[in-house]
Amino acid sequence: MNFGDDVPAVGAADVPQDAYLLDVREQDEWDAGHAPTAVHIPMGQLGDRAGEVPRDREVYVICRSGARSAQVTVALNQAGWLAKNVDGGMKAWAEAGRPMKGAGDDPPYVA
Repeated sequence: MNFGDDVPAVGAADVPQDAYLLDVREQDEWDAGHAPTAVHIPMGQLGDRAGEVPRDREVYVICRSGARSAQVTVALNQAGWLAKNVDGGMKAWAEAGRPMKGAGDDPPYVA
């Protein structure tokens, strides 16, 4: 599914430090490595948990590569949120040298 230019997006290196970063990946992907300040709501749970996402600030949506987060970005924007997709997802986040942490003692990585 390609949304083309219809999806507002931002590069991983350009996500503000204090951004509301919504990670929509699955639990095992989150556990492997995620942005320290991200909020984890898997894509499949977002319908039930949308009330947890603030409407009074911009939401930056991230997944592994940017495909799932693009879908979520479109859905959030259509529902009244102000959302941007993080281009390239956590792969680009890691490549940009942005901070990551994992759930265990192992170094964080993008699963």
